[in-house]
Amino acid sequence: MTADRPRPPPRRRLFALGRNELKGLFWQVLVVGIAVAVIAFLWSNTVTNLSARRITTGFAFLGREAGMPIADSLLAYNPRDSYLWAFVVGVANTLRVAVIGIVLATILGTLVGISRLSANWLLSRLAAVYVETLRDIPLLLQLLFWYVLMQALPAARAAWRPVEGVFLSNRGLILPAIPFGPRQLAVLGTAVLGCALFYLVRRWLVAQQMRDGKPRPAWPFALGLIIVVPVAVSLVLGVSWTIEWPQLRGFNFVGGMTLAPEYFALLIALVTYTSAFIAEIVRSGIQSVPRGQWDAANALGLRRSFMLRQIILPQALRVIVPPMTSQYLNLTKNSSLAVAIGYQDVVSIANTTLNQTGQAIEAIALIMAVFLTISLSISFFMNWYNARIALVER
Repeated sequence: MTADRPRPPPRRRLFALGRNELKGLFWQVLVVGIAVAVIAFLWSNTVTNLSARRITTGFAFLGREAGMPIADSLLAYNPRDSYLWAFVVGVANTLRVAVIGIVLATILGTLVGISRLSANWLLSRLAAVYVETLRDIPLLLQLLFWYVLMQALPAARAAWRPVEGVFLSNRGLILPAIPFGPRQLAVLGTAVLGCALFYLVRRWLVAQQMRDGKPRPAWPFALGLIIVVPVAVSLVLGVSWTIEWPQLRGFNFVGGMTLAPEYFALLIALVTYTSAFIAEIVRSGIQSVPRGQWDAANALGLRRSFMLRQIILPQALRVIVPPMTSQYLNLTKNSSLAVAIGYQDVVSIANTTLNQTGQAIEAIALIMAVFLTISLSISFFMNWYNARIALVER
């Protein structure tokens, strides 16, 4: 046997990068340089035009008195408040539409998507008509349709009363409400904290069962953390949970909670339109589950509802969640169409601010920052959730 000869040391190249790497680096530097040059030109041109028209720049106007009325606001607002607080109220109104719309659209879309796969011929055909009709009509037309329909409802004195304490008129939807103050919010926060703790406790119980095989009931922890502790906090603080019922006095309603026609029409349009797309996502996700999973569940004699909830939907989520994220983002961005019917969200308030102050660039920048922040937050949460439910192959 011949001894292995030592390998010669590698030659040192003049450049650490090869020819292809240098070419790629050159084009990247060129593209970035062009982008920086374009941004610098636009910025210089904008500053020059603003100076020629004697328009000051900056966000100092946010501290001035707004003087604009906001008819429907989730937060307390007065026209003597600043433009900054008016923007905060607009953001709250936008979130009020987006968050509730996402929840309702998810529930309705899931039900319609499951109905499309129902063995009941009539139910599946009705779900198909719902999906195909609402997906093919532009959202703006649907929004205007619901708004005109709300305006065509009877006056307050002749309001429809579908159930006791609920009124529907051209003033909007009036519902019973529970007045919330600091104490009520403290009890509600305790309940939310209890739900979070119960989630952690339930995970620990499942981990213990996987370790020793002994099942441990979770309902005592749920009862204590979600019900007993908030009730105890409510008793200690002396919180009174009274229902405020709306009453007709004169030409309007007093008490309860009023959903303005603009808000109600916007919410219905966004929920129905987005739920049609979510229904198709849910349907395709369910159909992506192998047929063998259905056959195995049927062989075990499981109920269809249990089968969907515990076997099919958990596996379909890996297909459902990514496109569902896009629909959540679309619903949030489509809420800006509220300006078409006069609902004062962040876009409407920014437009009014722009007309009053002339700060067009700043107002548009605030709108872009708000929607970018909301969209990135939704994307981050959905990506985190998608990673949590991803199936790990062994």
